[in-house]
Amino acid sequence: MMRARPIPGYDSLTIERDVPARMRDGTTLFADVYRPSAPGRYPVILFRHPYDKAPVASLTYAHAAWYARHGYIVVNQDVRGRYTSQGEWYPFLHEADDGEDTVEWAASLPGSNGRVGMMGFSYYGATQLQAALRRPPSLRCICPGMTGSQYYEGWTYTQGAFALAFIASWATFLAIGEAKRRGDDAAALAMLEAFLSGNQLYGYLPLEDYPPLRGNDLAPYFRDWLAHSTYDEYWRRWSIDTDYSRIDVPALHLAGWYDVFLSGTVDNFVGLRDGAGSEAARARQKLLVGPWYHIPWTPMVGQVWLGAQASNQVVNEWQIRWFDQFLKDEDTGVLDAPVTLFVMGDNVWRDESHWPPRGARFVAYYLHSGGRANSALGDGTLSPEPPGNEPPDLYSYDPIFPVPSQGGHSCCFPNVAPMGAVDQGLPEALNAVLVYTSAPLERDLEVTGPVSATLYAASSAVDTDFVVRLCDVYPDGRSINIQEGIVRARYRDSLTDPAPITPDEVYEYRIRLGPTSNVFKAGHRIRVDVTSSDFPQWDRNLNTGGPLGKEGLAHAVVANQVLLHTSQYPSRIILPVVEH
Repeated sequence: MMRARPIPGYDSLTIERDVPARMRDGTTLFADVYRPSAPGRYPVILFRHPYDKAPVASLTYAHAAWYARHGYIVVNQDVRGRYTSQGEWYPFLHEADDGEDTVEWAASLPGSNGRVGMMGFSYYGATQLQAALRRPPSLRCICPGMTGSQYYEGWTYTQGAFALAFIASWATFLAIGEAKRRGDDAAALAMLEAFLSGNQLYGYLPLEDYPPLRGNDLAPYFRDWLAHSTYDEYWRRWSIDTDYSRIDVPALHLAGWYDVFLSGTVDNFVGLRDGAGSEAARARQKLLVGPWYHIPWTPMVGQVWLGAQASNQVVNEWQIRWFDQFLKDEDTGVLDAPVTLFVMGDNVWRDESHWPPRGARFVAYYLHSGGRANSALGDGTLSPEPPGNEPPDLYSYDPIFPVPSQGGHSCCFPNVAPMGAVDQGLPEALNAVLVYTSAPLERDLEVTGPVSATLYAASSAVDTDFVVRLCDVYPDGRSINIQEGIVRARYRDSLTDPAPITPDEVYEYRIRLGPTSNVFKAGHRIRVDVTSSDFPQWDRNLNTGGPLGKEGLAHAVVANQVLLHTSQYPSRIILPVVEH
């Protein structure tokens, strides 16, 4: 442990590195502590994460020193088994116990006034929510950003489909840290190279033998995640959304319209606003949604520029106001509106009293065609008029040639996973993608709230996937993805008890695309794409109904798909339309 020393250029601050905190089982975790050098007692801001405390989360947030300059002790801790901290690392397993212990340890630090707030996004958000479940008395507020409501649905899986690009790259990234911890230079380099070249590796099958993690124990949990492909007790033990009444603390929920954890973050806000453990906590929930993907937070989200007003600096400003409100008892106005969101298309910030906005109407837009909706050159149309007696659309899905992801809601860096707003011209040129497009809009149409779809479809296979994507078509022909969702057929009714489908039998598939806020401008068109793969955002369904991760490409079966849109089978997307 080093003595506290001043930060060059910041005479008003000191840093003390590798400060030990002893957990209930005797394991010691280490943190760096930034503090104002002036005498006094200060509230504490706590980060806990597995990504090495040295970089101080400054890929997105302002540096810890910036927060300390606002009159806070800032504690940045390596979680159990990562980098400087002792113990064995296993994702999520120890975060409730260690989080509770660390909060109370931080409250007792020299110079602390006993009040602790937590912040951070992604896994940092998980450490906050897990700690909050234990209600440590010194924890006064949290700021869980871009994080899940559980670690099965919306994190590792989406309606039964494995989040391949995110989970494979994340496990490989975590393996870099484990190799460094062991002092294994060769393994660290191999994991780094594999992480950066993931786009060339995601196609490997079977998944349980994913090359970077095969034959080593650097990330054994990856195979556990594959083995637990249903929502079973392995996942349920860590779920936040099973009982929000366990949490009784004010929370600022940060989300991004293109973030992988968007739905989970919004679910946490709604769940705590409706069901937190006290009326005071329910009234002190705030949702802040910007137009960003996971990393970095930039006004250029993929191929769309959203203006300087989309700057990530708004997050630092909101968080300081949040901490000033709940750790310093200042009236900062952070709760004047429960929801603050960035409306894409108009590219403005707006306050709302509710999520979804109280004025939202859920409007069905139906799929239509003369039976040739294949590709953007087909005859598929989209309108609020219900279908009549229309022929179905047919396409084939071959797992050897999946539809490639173009942007989307994966994680965590755009060079290793499909993220953001990207023109869908490539997939929409394929006959394996059904495309349904509205007439040009006569006036602006705002869609703000959760988007969902209902399809009526049949398949020649015993299992398959259906993907739905909502796009904004510009007058110049660019088709920009707004939201997308997937359902694995065997999980159509249950995430805990999957069941195969009968070939050539029609089933109803309800697909959650997730929240958005986008103004489709006058002259633009609304588009819905339907297909059976979005690779590598999600893994390829081999259409066999076999166990996840154990089959190779030779097992793949071609699925011939039929999508119906008639008065009996009205396939549709449901849009939350807001009128002003």
